[in-house]
Amino acid sequence: MKRILSVAASFLVTLGTSLSFAQTDADNFYKSTLVNMEKVSFSNQYKMKVAGNLFLPKDMKAGETYPAIIVGHPMGAVKEQSANLYATKMAERGFVTLSIDLSFWGESEGEPRNTVSPEIYAEDFSAAVDFLGTRPFVDRNRIGVIGICGSGSFAISAAKIDPRLKAIATISMYNMGTASRNGLKHALTLEQRKQIIAEAAEQRYAEFLGGETKYTGGTVHELTPDSSPIEREFYEFYRTERGEFTPEGATPLTTTHPTLASNTKFMNFYPFVDIETISPRPMLFIAGENAHSREFSEDAYSKAAEPKELYIVPGAGHVDLYDRVSLIPFNKLDSFFKEYLK
Repeated sequence: MKRILSVAASFLVTLGTSLSFAQTDADNFYKSTLVNMEKVSFSNQYKMKVAGNLFLPKDMKAGETYPAIIVGHPMGAVKEQSANLYATKMAERGFVTLSIDLSFWGESEGEPRNTVSPEIYAEDFSAAVDFLGTRPFVDRNRIGVIGICGSGSFAISAAKIDPRLKAIATISMYNMGTASRNGLKHALTLEQRKQIIAEAAEQRYAEFLGGETKYTGGTVHELTPDSSPIEREFYEFYRTERGEFTPEGATPLTTTHPTLASNTKFMNFYPFVDIETISPRPMLFIAGENAHSREFSEDAYSKAAEPKELYIVPGAGHVDLYDRVSLIPFNKLDSFFKEYLK
């Protein structure tokens, strides 16, 4: 609890300067003159269309094959929020990259919108391997993945049963299962969990009878004097020009919010069980020194088998690693994937 309070105090101290950071080194919508981007789509095993942005280095040579990296966006976000930035930066370094919208989000298919389905989310990463591994310019034996926030846990879930993912890196990872069952730092009581489950179950009746879809969680839409440091941190990305993006068919009121009736499916999600079986494929866990989510990367690292590395970014919080290019360790990602996708 002391650690939570110290991190929270740190966030409160920096609130006055965080917006200036967003104006200087935050670059979520970064574009590169060294990279070509094209929209693509492909089917997962459930015959649902998965939408993506394919990034190709402009200096690619005809007839040669290249290593590739799939990039997954934060939970509740879309590929235009953080994933495209990582994909562009890694394409500048010579990788073919593919940012994807998880099913039920962004331009990917799936109804109702914003549904939580961790099994299908993990399947989307394997479907992305299907797509990349059948491109003539990709070496199918050199495909890796970057999972940001919740996508870190989905990428791990995929990698446990898909050996074609040869190297796995996570950024500011959330274990969506643990976070849903227990809350941050195990702050959620069993009774509170049961109440959440009961509310979701009742909502199923309402929607089965044709009632309105309800949403839960996600980022607040306005700040108050009582807003928590974590609420403020997410607000500054998702609700300001720094990272705000509303895909076609969505509204600001649904952006980042999963459906109430489906959100409890995360409580049956255990991505770190059997994580050691991913070995000998390498895993890199990147987290901010001050990130409220740091516990999840540390937990995954403790359970994973070698080769593995926990890389802590000094002075960084959770959302900082979404788009603050002076803090994101692109050189570390570059060396990791060049070593293990060679």
